[in-house]
Amino acid sequence: MTHHFARLRRFHFNLPQRIAAVLLLAFLAQGFWLTAHQTLSDRDYQYARCGREMWEKPSPLAGYYTSCGNIHDGVIAYRAAGLPLTLNLLVERGLDQFRKPEDRVIQSGGQQGPQISTWELRHQMPHVLLLMRLPFLFVGGVLGGALWWVTRRLFGNFGGYTALALYCSSPAILKACVSPEPDILATLGIYAGIYTCIGVAHAMQGPRRKWRPRIVLLTLSFGLAAASHIAALPVVALLGLIAMLWIAEGRRSQILPIVLLACVGAVLLVFACYGFSPDAFSYLFRSAAGFVWFSSEPAKHFFSSLPNAGITIAAAASLVLYLGVRRSRYFGNTAPLLCALVLLLLVTTGVTASPWLWAQPFLLTFVGGIFADAYESPRPRLALTAGGSIVVLQAIVCILSLPGLI
Repeated sequence: MTHHFARLRRFHFNLPQRIAAVLLLAFLAQGFWLTAHQTLSDRDYQYARCGREMWEKPSPLAGYYTSCGNIHDGVIAYRAAGLPLTLNLLVERGLDQFRKPEDRVIQSGGQQGPQISTWELRHQMPHVLLLMRLPFLFVGGVLGGALWWVTRRLFGNFGGYTALALYCSSPAILKACVSPEPDILATLGIYAGIYTCIGVAHAMQGPRRKWRPRIVLLTLSFGLAAASHIAALPVVALLGLIAMLWIAEGRRSQILPIVLLACVGAVLLVFACYGFSPDAFSYLFRSAAGFVWFSSEPAKHFFSSLPNAGITIAAAASLVLYLGVRRSRYFGNTAPLLCALVLLLLVTTGVTASPWLWAQPFLLTFVGGIFADAYESPRPRLALTAGGSIVVLQAIVCILSLPGLI
């Protein structure tokens, strides 16, 4: 108990943490604003219905995992979208015990445990659209917190502020957090997976007792990435393996078994997401969900989009400084740059996915590191003014892109 209390005492909520919290609250506020200006779509219906089926009952159609068919990829997004609705329905059933029969949400018609679709209950169950998006907004907030933790730990407060502020005003990230899609889940899994690989490689220089919790976290990160998009698993495993080989001098022979162990654990977690159904799980490998290729078109579209103007300027300035200033070319800046370049050029050919979105936290980590170096240059005021102006520009174009403001 003393050890746990000591760990709690090491957590501080001082000014840097408060600023980060305010930025994340602003991010969530934008997400709620976007949600309030959306309407339920056929895509929402599909995720709500099939996500609930995964939690509540077997498929009503013989030979199919859900009424959406056999889910080839992104199974965790269905479960994430359906879980709040299932929990909400359980709460309503409990409250029905205290309501008059004519006021009950669930009208059984003389049968026990009726299966009523979320779509049919949309008038009785308030805030269905918001409930479906809460898990994805939560993941977006966790990803922002992870970005802040990594960049502040590597580059200091101002590097963390810069990266987090750009993240919280990224229209692409916000859009991914207010739709039931697996891309924001994959983004968190890949980012956490690669930086956990780096953490494991550093821990391998110390006692073995410090390896285990990091390896467990690595397995969970790989599992999240794989359950979001199966193509993300080889990508995060390969990039993480390269990063570990770069760092873990003298322990390189032990790296591959650790990565393979995490990959096997990730596949088992995906199997669990399919309810341990071998037939449903097999469709993941019978489809083309894992096929990838390379193209520069998604990156061109992202950097030429006006709502991403501030991020584009920051990325271009960071690349110029990285190439021109020798002291900026170290592992902390090089690793996220290489990851961002690989992911920006990656495309999936078998399923719909957005690897360019997976690259965003790495790109912002790179920007935060380069700007942190600039803030410590002989002209810190000029660098701070330039960095602050870029952040303000990105915040303005992001706010102007929100519906209902213009």
